[in-house]
Amino acid sequence: MYMVEVFKTNVRKLYDAKRLLSLIHKKFKDYKANFDLKDCDKILRVQSASGFVQPDFLVNLMREYGFEAEVLPDEVNALIQGIEPA
Repeated sequence: MYMVEVFKTNVRKLYDAKRLLSLIHKKFKDYKANFDLKDCDKILRVQSASGFVQPDFLVNLMREYGFEAEVLPDEVNALIQGIEPA
């Protein structure tokens, strides 16, 4: 089973998003990540093949490079993924 975590970020530029994705994929080999910069929350979606995403590590990585990220609550997370909240 895959786990997906969704983050609200302040990433605005495609260049920055690509650079961050490269860092995420290098540091976390089992993660698949992507940005939705068209979304008002500049969404970062991270999926883990091992079943667990470590949000604190991702938030800290983003912060190291001058960006903010916060985990979206499960209800918002489920809506973004097209899943009905429980």
